[in-house]
Amino acid sequence: MLDLYNYGFVLLKGALLTIEVALLSLIIALVLGMLGALAKLSSHRLIRTVATGYTTIIRGIPDLVLMMLIFFGGQIFLNNTLYNVNEWLNQVIQYWQPSHEWTAYLPDYIDVSPFWAGSITIGFIFGAYMAETFRGAILAVDKGELEAGKAYGMSPWLGFRRILFPQMVRHALPGFGNNWLVLLKTTALVSIIGLEDMVRVGGLAAGSTQQPFTFYMTISVIFLLFTSISTGILHVLERRYRIHTR
Repeated sequence: MLDLYNYGFVLLKGALLTIEVALLSLIIALVLGMLGALAKLSSHRLIRTVATGYTTIIRGIPDLVLMMLIFFGGQIFLNNTLYNVNEWLNQVIQYWQPSHEWTAYLPDYIDVSPFWAGSITIGFIFGAYMAETFRGAILAVDKGELEAGKAYGMSPWLGFRRILFPQMVRHALPGFGNNWLVLLKTTALVSIIGLEDMVRVGGLAAGSTQQPFTFYMTISVIFLLFTSISTGILHVLERRYRIHTR
């Protein structure tokens, strides 16, 4: 019982894979979120329209549907594109060197990694939520301070690094924390595309041992541990950035 019916080590590996997916997704979401926030605040109408369309569409479609659409639909799209490219290359090669067997060197199928597909999908989804969080945080910073920095001769990058970013982080931390906790729990969706994460491993173990309560309760406790540690780290960061306002 203590080793979870010999599935304890496998479940631990699945938990580590869950953290890897969450951290990679977070990096993607942060990059897309910052770009999306700056785009929504841009003076160019086309850039604002694209960013608004991104956040509106992504936030309006269920995460499960997006996961299935990007993984299965993206795989079909890539392989159809690869097939068309191969057909074109075969025609070109046969025209110039009809006797050479180049076709053996051309890949005929792309197998999309569930790890990368899941991480990119979750990062793409939460990039839309991060964009709104960062946009609100940027708008909360007093524009007069940025103008004062510009008057003192600061470059746009220096003003962003010394004035905008530190204050933006303070305003964005509560929303960022909520997004991270939801993102962490959303990683459970990668189990439906075949990734051997904690949820999939626990589900297979539950079916094999006929002990669903034991394994799903264990998964719940591990997720609760992850979110508790994350909450503690977020509290430390919030206290640190509140010091600058005292």
